[in-house]
Amino acid sequence: QVQLVESGGHSVQAGGSLRLSCAVSRSIFSRNAMAWYRQAPGKQRELVAAISLGGTTDYADSVKGRFTISRRNAENAVYLQMNSLKVEDTAMYYCNVDRRRSTIAFWGQGTQVTVSS
Repeated sequence: QVQLVESGGHSVQAGGSLRLSCAVSRSIFSRNAMAWYRQAPGKQRELVAAISLGGTTDYADSVKGRFTISRRNAENAVYLQMNSLKVEDTAMYYCNVDRRRSTIAFWGQGTQVTVSS
């Protein structure tokens, strides 16, 4: 059974921080690089950050130096620490496999991040 359950989204002021969490089914987590994506209203979904099975990370230019992705194998979980949040970070955030490497026909419900000035 595929599971991707995102949580941790909230409304914060610019400059604030949030930590997003994603619970992933073991069958997916143990075999795939994972990633966080976001979609703002009227925009396409975009890759925010990714982490390989070995822990190598990469980030969209817009979040480099502010966001940190991590994975905890014992918990089958992926995290996104977001610091120095900007209004333009406002979006629905989703975790999924790194879809540059593999795909699954499933998306979770996402978690909403709203940053106000």
